Amino acid sequence: MKKSLLLLLAACFVNVAVFAQKAVSVFNGKDLTGWTINGTEKWYVEKGELICESGPDKAYGYLSTNKEYKNFDLTLQFKQEAEGNSGVFFRSTIDGVKISGWQAEVAPPGHNTGGIYESYGRGWLIQPDADKDKYLKYGEWNTYRLRVVGDEVTTWLNGHEMITIKDEKIGKGEGFIALQIHDGGGIKVRWKNIRIKEL
Repeated sequence: MKKSLLLLLAACFVNVAVFAQKAVSVFNGKDLTGWTINGTEKWYVEKGELICESGPDKAYGYLSTNKEYKNFDLTLQFKQEAEGNSGVFFRSTIDGVKISGWQAEVAPPGHNTGGIYESYGRGWLIQPDADKDKYLKYGEWNTYRLRVVGDEVTTWLNGHEMITIKDEKIGKGEGFIALQIHDGGGIKVRWKNIRIKEL
């Protein structure tokens, strides 16, 4: 009986320790340590901010984490300049600039920021209700949150829940997190305070 009680208490302490883990920064504000550039578009650091910008090729570009993340709670801030069409990929893999995985959309007004898109697959899985577009502060700093646990994904924009979806295929996914530059040129997005808590 004593042994069982001790094992139970030990398990409780482990669970408390896991849930007490703090979010850690995955962008050091100085350089791209811990990240890999995919494609020919521009990724650089300026005054503590991570910037993605279209290059001469006007193609897709991705900045992926060197580490893979399965279950996590990610928060970051972004500010869109020019067209500002981008996104946050998760549980993704890449070949050149052909990415497989899921994207939490970051886009200009009226283009479903907070929705989930499956790249080279089923396309849009879920889009936020149209009236939630008012939460996007275009051209200003926005706080974005992405929580991925098992087969469930939830996004928040500036504290407002945008979508929640459960999807069996997402639940089986594995891979890194990546920021995107959309093709077409003329895109510039600033990022900062990128923090993740593994769950």
